[in-house]
Amino acid sequence: MDQVFADCMLDIDSRILWRGGTEVHVEPQVFDLLACLVRAQGRLVSYDDLIAEVWRGRIVSDAAIASRISAARSAVGDDGRRQAVIRTISRHGIQLAVEIRRLEKDPPTYATTPHRQIIRYWPAP
Repeated sequence: MDQVFADCMLDIDSRILWRGGTEVHVEPQVFDLLACLVRAQGRLVSYDDLIAEVWRGRIVSDAAIASRISAARSAVGDDGRRQAVIRTISRHGIQLAVEIRRLEKDPPTYATTPHRQIIRYWPAP
């Protein structure tokens, strides 16, 4: 399932983030954070919900959360000053501040014309 927002595409099934047509490497927790925000569809995601979904309820420091949010912003071409894509609501949580669209993949098309297979033999030594 592909989700498109800003100039990014998040392929949740393949766990790949694309920005401007280029694949962007992100750490697994950063990808999970972005996927959590995309699934929320623009609604506010509390820090407790982030911890439950991204860190599976483990105890994490505020610095670890802030570092992953910063890495997510950097991956989507945003920063903490502009907050054009990922917006922080002080002491409450974060949300995607852009429209999210689901990109439907076209069903596979199969050629109707038969293909000829060519088999070549090579002499063995």
